[in-house]
Amino acid sequence: MTSTDTLVLRAAGRPVGRYVIRPELPARLSPRPYLHPVTTLAGTAVTEVSPADHAHHLGVGVAVPDVEGHNFWGGRTFVRGRGPAELENHGVQRHTGFQLRDPDGFVEELRWAAAGTNLLRERRTVAATGLTATAWALDFTFSLTNVTPGPVSIGSPATNGRPGAAYGGFFWRARKEEGTPSVFTAGREGETEVHGTRADWLALAGADWTLVFAGATEETRRDPWFVRAAEYPGVGSSLAHGERLAVAPGGTVVRRIVTVVADGRLRPDEAAALVRKAVGP
Repeated sequence: MTSTDTLVLRAAGRPVGRYVIRPELPARLSPRPYLHPVTTLAGTAVTEVSPADHAHHLGVGVAVPDVEGHNFWGGRTFVRGRGPAELENHGVQRHTGFQLRDPDGFVEELRWAAAGTNLLRERRTVAATGLTATAWALDFTFSLTNVTPGPVSIGSPATNGRPGAAYGGFFWRARKEEGTPSVFTAGREGETEVHGTRADWLALAGADWTLVFAGATEETRRDPWFVRAAEYPGVGSSLAHGERLAVAPGGTVVRRIVTVVADGRLRPDEAAALVRKAVGP
């Protein structure tokens, strides 16, 4: 991998993330651009790439397990009536260019392709902003446009028959530590209580770091959260929770998530205050 295949993201003048533009990965991992490592302002890493438990987890990015039957998540595909299966149905997200590229962010164009066909065009906007001496925010917006002549639908293992597995969309694979991270929202606490619910923000706190995820648009806030803590630390949004998400020809799906990256373990009131600072009331 050459230096032209990555860029460094900075907040408050400090490097806080590396964006891998053209990763060299096997097809089974559904190759796609991703952020890793992402760090706190003090330099603590808060992402993982291809961990032993899930080789297809790639830091921070957008991953969808079912776009018209094509796997843009990586790994096995959940098949109704059969369960997880190894299929040769993996897609790839290809970087096609930058519209903007600054030290604190970028605007990127991508193509989602599978079996030799372009299915979606994505515009990805990423920005890093300093908040306090110990916290910064990653503002991540993606828009997916159907470039085929017919409708395209987005699904998840949940819509294909696996309860509680509505992953697919923005996803952050956090660093696995010896202890299980804590998970909480303004009104709930614990993986069981938070997973699959809707909340304006959700926090994942490790030994000496906290990530606070917030939907920054009304449409994004309608997506339930996908949360894992005990098995592995990961948080994402659910584009297809109860039913498949249909995208008409030329139609576009847009989501925006702002993540506060903080040193230390935040209390709920501290997390809420930083979300207000990063996103607004």
